[in-house]
Amino acid sequence: MTGVNPPELLAADLVAIDVHTHVHFSTKAAQSEAGATRLAQMREHFKSDVVGMDVHQLAAFYRERRMAAVAFTVDSLGDRDEHAPSNEEIGEIAAEHPDVIIPFASVHPARGKAGAKIARRLIEGYGFRGFKFHPSVQEVFPNDPVAFPIYEVLAEHGLPALFHTGQNGVGAGTKGGGGVRLKYSNPLHLDDVAVDFPDMPIIMAHPSFPWQDEALAVATHKAQVYIELSGWSPKYFPPQLVQYANTLLRKKVMFGTDFPLFTPERWMADLETTEIRDSVKPDIMLHNAARLFGLEKDGS
Repeated sequence: MTGVNPPELLAADLVAIDVHTHVHFSTKAAQSEAGATRLAQMREHFKSDVVGMDVHQLAAFYRERRMAAVAFTVDSLGDRDEHAPSNEEIGEIAAEHPDVIIPFASVHPARGKAGAKIARRLIEGYGFRGFKFHPSVQEVFPNDPVAFPIYEVLAEHGLPALFHTGQNGVGAGTKGGGGVRLKYSNPLHLDDVAVDFPDMPIIMAHPSFPWQDEALAVATHKAQVYIELSGWSPKYFPPQLVQYANTLLRKKVMFGTDFPLFTPERWMADLETTEIRDSVKPDIMLHNAARLFGLEKDGS
């Protein structure tokens, strides 16, 4: 480390902000024999060289593209994936790359009051800029009061909560869907959360199949609710999502890839096949997220 502070994250330096990227590997995991084997298996299975990046590698990948990335893992109450990074690792490494990494933490909502203490420590000690929740994987409805102590901490700090919505890639196509229950991720549950926590911005992740209309209804009705477009090729966006992105929600819809599921290049190429207007694309790609994260002023 030198005495020179890393450059600050500024929207003026960026062409896009990817609001949804996963960090599946810790820096230590790739150095172990088991981690190296797991990484090789993942890259062979997905036929991709971008699978399995740690936060340093993610930062380099997005810096090369003049993009910033919201980066996170997902907290589990069970045994943590030995290859995955902790919240603390993501926070520490993100601090070395503040020009491109926007760190989000993950605290299982069922942790309740204990989770609230963890959330406060992560925010105040590591500078996290938001939190990721996955209702179907974590098996807690977003409007379950058990999560409210955590939301209270986020609302106190004005930090956004990013919720998976809609169908789930985890377990898809397997018998019983790998035990994943889709019902937890209906975006209508977030309407309750938006009412009860008006000072906590809410980001609904993904086109919310099969509940796209519910997501659009909540986002148009609640001022602090946003939609990000990760996890789907834009070629398959529902027509009503495209319509609202062009009109009523043009200031509330944001670019996201679900990296490494999609690369930015693939996602942007597919965006060009849609009816989303060229005049709207700068807001989707950059400005809406930049305003939400306080990186530029409204109307800039």
